[in-house]
Amino acid sequence: MKPAMKVSRLAAAAALALVGLGLAACTDKEPAYQGWVEANLIFVGPDESGRIAALTVREGDKVEAGAPLFSLDTELHSADLNMTMATLANAKQSFARAQQLARTGAGTQKDFDAAEAALREAEARVNTSQTRLARRSVAAPVTGSVQQVYFRPGEMVTASRPIVALLPPGNIKVRFFVPQTVLPRIAYGAAVTVRCDGCTGDLTAKVSFISKTAEFTPPVIYSLEERAKLVFLIEAVPTEPGNLRVGQPVDVALPGREARP
Repeated sequence: MKPAMKVSRLAAAAALALVGLGLAACTDKEPAYQGWVEANLIFVGPDESGRIAALTVREGDKVEAGAPLFSLDTELHSADLNMTMATLANAKQSFARAQQLARTGAGTQKDFDAAEAALREAEARVNTSQTRLARRSVAAPVTGSVQQVYFRPGEMVTASRPIVALLPPGNIKVRFFVPQTVLPRIAYGAAVTVRCDGCTGDLTAKVSFISKTAEFTPPVIYSLEERAKLVFLIEAVPTEPGNLRVGQPVDVALPGREARP
């Protein structure tokens, strides 16, 4: 063999070795797993059907717990309260008359008990009517931001149909998938690094859920190649949820090794 050809082959072998080392160095880094941002919304609706009379919030508004959100028409409920108040007034008069007759001995114990029972029932009906009327105005049950408004003033809404969707900051979560070989490295409460486009630096989230079931189930007979396709859902709660937006794609890196970009 000629010396020139021998030198060229040695150089080629050295180059391949360097490439192999470079690939090994790249694969030594932990990959960043793709995920997205989701949220558990709080849907707020009325107890009973009615027409929306006022809407005091808009999408994107920040609201505190107890702040008014919307109110429904009160005509029927006000009329019902007036009727129960009139019934209560009559029941008070009947009870007072029965009480007076019982003191003088002109009335029976049965009549007194019946008047007392009617008075208590009338008082309960008034309390119910007052509660129903008060609940026509609905306040925010939690502090958060208004994500969606489903109905506007003048529209009819059925009972329990959501009118406003609220998003408390603590209800934002990051969801991503990892292969089963990575599961032993993940534990509840473990911190992960979250990166996203437009985010100022890396964000931290804590693992709050680890799925027990594989998401993409291959055939029943698992080969070594098919096992590598099994992935499991992981959820993590960010420590600074205000920097994330629902539906935003993110990259999640596990602790231990530097994530590969």
